[in-house]
Amino acid sequence: MKQVLRLTVNGEDYELLSAPNRTLLDVLRDDLGLTGSKKGCDSGECGACTVLLDGLPILACITLAFEVEGKRIDTIEGIARGGRISPLQKAFIEHGAIQCGFCTPGMVLSASALLRSSPAPTVEDIKRSISGNLCRCTGYLKIVEAIHSAAQETSRKSAATQTGNSEGS
Repeated sequence: MKQVLRLTVNGEDYELLSAPNRTLLDVLRDDLGLTGSKKGCDSGECGACTVLLDGLPILACITLAFEVEGKRIDTIEGIARGGRISPLQKAFIEHGAIQCGFCTPGMVLSASALLRSSPAPTVEDIKRSISGNLCRCTGYLKIVEAIHSAAQETSRKSAATQTGNSEGS
């Protein structure tokens, strides 16, 4: 029996009918058309389905949609602002951290959560933050470099803004 499900995804409110046993990943992909989060293992092992729940990474393939009512959900589609990719997404492109792209949305979201909580992470912090995201193409080095670069660039721009230097803007 279907029930009314209310979700806030990427700042948009949605109300739909859904069976209580549906996963958040299936609702995002099938009902809302947000296909950036990938269905990889479907058992919470690969991280391809990672989304942010109130700013923290979760695995959408093992999370029931009804469990997240009233919370803020952000997907890879919500990371870009005003039609512009985020500095983190830009760093992934510039550092060649995208191969097939299947793991990229989950990696970006896990890294985004890290950079919000720790703007100047160590390489070990970065490795720990993406440890639940599997990549079969890159070997992780370029991904770690991209995240580290994005953190440095964001810190540099923040420092320039605080000192009134328009060069970093």
